[in-house]
Amino acid sequence: MTWSTRQLAELAGTSVRAVRHYHDIGLLDEPERASNGYKRYGVAHLLRVLRIKRLADLGIPLSQIAEMGDGEDFPRDALQTLDAELSATIDRLQRIRVELALILRQGVSTDLPPDMGPATAVLTDADRDFTVILARVLGPSGSEALRGLLHEQRTSPAMSEFDDLAATADESTRADLAERLAPYVGEITAEYPQLVAPATDSPVGARRAAETVGKALRDLYNPAQLDALVRINRLLVAADE
Repeated sequence: MTWSTRQLAELAGTSVRAVRHYHDIGLLDEPERASNGYKRYGVAHLLRVLRIKRLADLGIPLSQIAEMGDGEDFPRDALQTLDAELSATIDRLQRIRVELALILRQGVSTDLPPDMGPATAVLTDADRDFTVILARVLGPSGSEALRGLLHEQRTSPAMSEFDDLAATADESTRADLAERLAPYVGEITAEYPQLVAPATDSPVGARRAAETVGKALRDLYNPAQLDALVRINRLLVAADE
């Protein structure tokens, strides 16, 4: 007894399109044709399609099934590889679920790791966005320093003035603010030197990290704030010298 392509597909619980695809990629041998030109499949073809479908349902790629050929009834290596991949996927999904639970419980932004998110609640929008950029370009040591700084919640009365500094602030205002902020910034950079040179172990490389941080500063802060930051840097360099 033989079957047509449609009958074979129905018996195997698959589609005619899938059977034709198996032919196209060399997974299934072409059967003999009847006098009317139609394909006629036998038991061997059904067994082969059932095996292909079973392995595919287990998650083994068709390309790998093709490499096995017809003779390997128990593809131990392929199954062990698949098991390892599934184990890694399960571990990753479990970590994601833990992280999601933490985010949902804290009600914080998804832009930052959960252990950083709550600490940014008191930041301005600009500072929070800048923190997101830093978290991306910092390497492991810099990220740890950023995490420590955020959780320390250190602040200075002059920081509120910096946050509210108008873009049109005059030079004397900018200079006075820089003078008062310099000691505060100096303390932070002394305690967290990894934040001063975030490119040291950056995942995106030293040059791109520096470019990204610079662009973020220019886009997120107004001209008066940028000028104050430049003045603070000059004061700290002069103090070091």
